[in-house]
Amino acid sequence: MTPVSAADEVLDVVDRDDRVVGRARRGEVYAEGLIHRCVFVLARDAEGRVFVHRRTASKLVFPSYYDMFVGGVLGAGEGYAQAALREAEEELGVSGLPQPEPLFKFLYEGPGGAWWSYVHEVRCEGVVRPQESEVAWHAFLTEDDLARRVAGGEWPWVPDGLEAYRRLAEYRRRGA
Repeated sequence: MTPVSAADEVLDVVDRDDRVVGRARRGEVYAEGLIHRCVFVLARDAEGRVFVHRRTASKLVFPSYYDMFVGGVLGAGEGYAQAALREAEEELGVSGLPQPEPLFKFLYEGPGGAWWSYVHEVRCEGVVRPQESEVAWHAFLTEDDLARRVAGGEWPWVPDGLEAYRRLAEYRRRGA
């Protein structure tokens, strides 16, 4: 049976070691602050610019905020790699993307709750047609433009994406 709304989607609930300990509907997971799983995919165009977007006002978490990642929660029983490709293709509105490269995983704990977050990267060389139910506005920004937007503070950034962005910068500084 297909969920009626995003709040009805069933997710795996995990512990602080990312082990599945149960299942619950997304609305319940968010309301009770249960730890679950999420993927972040940094999408680059053929020129290496980063896909940046503003989330729609209808999103359950961080509506109308900006993000430098596409991605989302994993459905019950779904793996990180599978979710990364699914979410990237859905949100970018493309098919046939290469499998996003897994980079690192961390437990996000902050505004909105707590979730295991697996950061990936993918190159999208075709034309994007972002999913209208997910993306209200988008552009490809250079690394410098993105860094200026983040530092400038004029755009509200999703806190989990901002944390992933900072961790990605550190990951790259370490030469990983």
